[in-house]
Formats: sequence, C-alpha cells, structure tokens
Amino acid sequence: MRTKLLLALALCLALKTAMPIDGMAQNVALSTNLAGLANFGTMNLEASMSVARHWTVNAGVRYNPFSFGGGEDGNGGRQYRQRSVNAGARYWPWHIYSGWWAAAKAQYQEYNTGGFYSPETREGDRYGAGLSLGYSHMLGTHFNVEIGAGLWGGMDNYVLYSCPTCGRILDRGNATFVMLNEVLLSLSYIF
Repeated sequence: MRTKLLLALALCLALKTAMPIDGMAQNVALSTNLAGLANFGTMNLEASMSVARHWTVNAGVRYNPFSFGGGEDGNGGRQYRQRSVNAGARYWPWHIYSGWWAAAKAQYQEYNTGGFYSPETREGDRYGAGLSLGYSHMLGTHFNVEIGAGLWGGMDNYVLYSCPTCGRILDRGNATFVMLNEVLLSLSYIF
C-alpha cells in the first residue's frame, strides 16, 4: 500500500511538470492541522500543489509516538500512537486555496491506542480511502486558515491486548471500518 501511495504521488508530480499553469503564481502550499496537534500531540504536515485551475494534489503524514500517564498499576496509561501517510486530490469550485473544497484520498495508518476507558490496547494497520469537505479562508497573500472534516473507511488488521504491557492477546483479526478521519483547523502557508 505504501508503494502505491508513493507511485500516486510521483504520478501527480509528473503531471504537474507536464502541465504548467500559466498565470497562477501560488502553486504550492504547506499546512499543519492545529486540531491534530491538540489530539495528544499528533505531529502532522501536508503538502499540496496545483495541477489545474480547480484541482490540487496533496500528500500528508501524521506521527504520534507519545504515551500519557504511566499508571501505578503498570498498565502503561493512555496512548493514541500512530504513523500515517496519505495522498489525494482536492476540487476547488472557485479558485485553488480559496473558498470551499471537496477532497478524496488514499491512506495507510499504523496505530496503537488504548487506556482511555479500560486497560485494553488495540494495535494494527488500517488502509483505505476517505472523503472530506472544508473551507479555506485567506488571511493574507501567503496564509490561510482551513476548517473541515472527513470520514474514511477500509480494512483494519488488528490485535487486541488486555493491557499495554502484559502482552495477553484477547482478539485478533481483520475487520472493515468507517470512522472519523480528521477534524481540520489548519494553518497553511502558500508559496
């Protein structure tokens, strides 16, 4: 799946160089989701570039290596650890990097979560596709604030443990899922 995402991004970059956009000065943007940072410190970065007047392609990463509250009972506390990559496209009805947008993307996520409501911990790999909607408000020539939300679904290959440190397996398997993918409150810099 990682190879397919990298190939898709390479194809988008090749299309970008093959189809220059005349008259458009701002073709590349970098953004970070502040709501993602508030989600247990998940670091994230997304890069996008225009490929047509109403289309941009994007690729992003998320990373969270943190566990919180070690716990006196030795259960390791709470965690929402993840490594995630995605690649997709956005459609902008008015102009790129301005106004409403709709997006689709492919995503892979390696995760380890648990300790919030019980000592059980779940880890595994998810891969699938997502859809999202949002709005980008221009603050100035180079800065935007984006709000939005998205869902994604696909396959989840998981293992459920009774606690983060004991290693006792309660369940394992494959399952389909549909879940909230992101809540966006992003700050973007447009080059």
